[in-house]
Amino acid sequence: MGMDLEYAPGPQPQGPRLHRRIFEEIGRRILETYSLDTTLWRIALSGPWTLCILAFTIAVMGIPTGLGSAADVILAAGAGTLVMALAGNLLAVLLSLTGLRIPHLFAGSLLSALGAVLLILYFADLELAAAAVIACIAALTSGIAGLAAGLLRTRRTLTGGLLAAALLLSPFALAYGYGTGSRPAPSPPVRTLAADAQVLPLAAADPGRPGDYPFHSFTYGSGKDLQRKAYSRDVALVSASVDATEYIRSWPTLRTLFWGFDPTALPLNARVWMPDGEGPYPLVLMVHGNHMMEDYSEGGYAYLGELLASRGFIAVTLDENFLNYSAWSGIPDNDFKLRTWVILQHLQQIASFAEQPGTPFYQKVDYDSTALLGHSRGGQAVAMAADASRWFPGDPVLAATRQFHITSLIALAPTDKMIDSKQATLTDVNYLTLQGARDGDVHDFYGDRQYMRSSYTGNTAAFKSSLYIADANHSQFNTDWGLYDQTLPTGLFLKRSGIMDGEQQRQLAKVYISAFLETTLNGKAEYRQLFRDYRSGAQWLPDTAYYNRFQSGAYIPVADYEEDRKRGTVQGGTATVEGLLWSEEAAKDRELNNKPSYGILLERSSSPDQTPEEPESAYKIKLNDTITRRLAESAAAEGLTFSLANHNSGPYEEEDAEEQPEAALSPEVEVELTDSNDTAARIPLDEVMDILPLPQTEFTISPWLEERISDGKFGNVSEAVFQTYKLPFELFLEEEPALDPDKLTDITFYLQGEDDKIMLDDIGFYERDILLEGMH
Repeated sequence: MGMDLEYAPGPQPQGPRLHRRIFEEIGRRILETYSLDTTLWRIALSGPWTLCILAFTIAVMGIPTGLGSAADVILAAGAGTLVMALAGNLLAVLLSLTGLRIPHLFAGSLLSALGAVLLILYFADLELAAAAVIACIAALTSGIAGLAAGLLRTRRTLTGGLLAAALLLSPFALAYGYGTGSRPAPSPPVRTLAADAQVLPLAAADPGRPGDYPFHSFTYGSGKDLQRKAYSRDVALVSASVDATEYIRSWPTLRTLFWGFDPTALPLNARVWMPDGEGPYPLVLMVHGNHMMEDYSEGGYAYLGELLASRGFIAVTLDENFLNYSAWSGIPDNDFKLRTWVILQHLQQIASFAEQPGTPFYQKVDYDSTALLGHSRGGQAVAMAADASRWFPGDPVLAATRQFHITSLIALAPTDKMIDSKQATLTDVNYLTLQGARDGDVHDFYGDRQYMRSSYTGNTAAFKSSLYIADANHSQFNTDWGLYDQTLPTGLFLKRSGIMDGEQQRQLAKVYISAFLETTLNGKAEYRQLFRDYRSGAQWLPDTAYYNRFQSGAYIPVADYEEDRKRGTVQGGTATVEGLLWSEEAAKDRELNNKPSYGILLERSSSPDQTPEEPESAYKIKLNDTITRRLAESAAAEGLTFSLANHNSGPYEEEDAEEQPEAALSPEVEVELTDSNDTAARIPLDEVMDILPLPQTEFTISPWLEERISDGKFGNVSEAVFQTYKLPFELFLEEEPALDPDKLTDITFYLQGEDDKIMLDDIGFYERDILLEGMH
């Protein structure tokens, strides 16, 4: 039986047809990329577009091109628009391929703006998580703002108005939520200067006010500067160029193209404020720190130049901008040594001018009275210049500048880095350093380190003084550095609340700098007390908390804690304690790094409810024969002095100072002197000067952000900062007239408050100052 078999063809190949359908679908979706971007969403593009332009503008302001602010803004706007156009449309196309029913161009533009902000913040030293959170908030805000604009433009007034109102009110809600959170921003209870009215004000004219000298200003320079008219065709004097190839190995071509010179011919450019008259006048050189190369810095000290010239000083501000950092060409290697070397070259150049008849410097310079002032890296450079033989032993410039007697140094918020494994050490040089507790750049008190490395031999009127200022920051010592201590955009996230006004900060600088130079270069004794006790100049100073330290050659040391690590021995005797925990250790900065000085850390361990039988909590130093003999032989000893750092406010603790009672932030300390007849006199320290709580500084707008910016560099909210106390023998004699200051045997410190914790250093006796008229 036969069967008819019908042939059934197998399945046809679908590859070409499937591919065709896929490509057709892709094409259709691409063609419909903008179909959902209605008028409302196209108007809403204004939000992300504005964010992108703002982000690029802020970034370029932080890394200027040197073409000028207007050109930078135009470039930023163009770059932001270009990125938005290219990335926004590309992402819109990619989003269309997903089939999502959303306005693709708006969504792509929003993602582009988010990505731009994220990358800008990430490369501005924010951790990725922090950059992402901020970028998302910024993008969301810009999207809502754009949507509100679109709704209002398409006459959906109610919805658009509500959205706009919610957007405008959201910052207030966030501020309220932060302000009522569980962790308030730390801030010490700051006692006003007016509360120290018992301290006699100095009987002297305000040193921050102009003097009586007429003066004129001019520049000297290469005469060929491509960027600075003041140092090209407007120069009054043409200076030499200097060959720095011995110190520079890396100098990019882009830097040469910008400045028009390379390391073989660095210029010596400066602006001078010269008093009229015959002279000779003391010389003050001022040098800036590391700012953006294209944002010139030396003009920011004109306020000091004018003041000092009016008071009879030749003030010179040096141009070292070509050694500063640039986002486009980096920073030269060895820049600290270079900054110092250029200072020395300027001294040599000024000496040459001073010997040339017809120059403004001719016979005007008092070589025996020279001061150097530096800010930030410049503050370290001036200390290195005063100790230049440590770094430049074979350089001819060293011998050429030895005719200048560098009498005084001023450091405004200086750095303090090891250079060639060495640091400056000063002997018999007057030293003043000013530092703000709200300094978001040099956030540790590095000037304190140089203070500790400055010493004085006998028979000198030279002194060192430091001033730590609760509400001062870094940049406001310079009028051109703006409000922020870090470049944009990072600077936007630094907390500005509580920082003193820039004019006030510069007024403070004028008072201290002018008074210091009048004291150390002109021998005006009436200002010297300001450096022992800031309260004597309260009438000239902004109202904030101050912490100042002082020491001079008129000092008899008892305990500096540098001789060994044995807590029971001190330089001038032996030490014992009762009811205290004690340890000899280095003072610490915010990162808990050691400062170059040891002290004795004392912590009360006994109960506040002591019985009469229990000994008081005390730290006692029994003076050795050398000290007692020197006191007996000295006709100039006037009182006891020591430096104290308050640790009650918890500089190394995690808890906030504000969670403690205000009274607990200030230790209760009493000081007793005992003589060889066992006669004792004891006074509370707060009768002389209050022990202020340490400033507690959060540098950023959020505690969460504090740990995620600049690699968490800000560390703890405070550090060990010392205040020098001077207790005249007269105060002890008022308490016990029978005390004999010439026969003292013991110094005792009593801690009275529960959990009191202090660090002591530089305990000794101070003598009457040497007559300042003979100080030169």
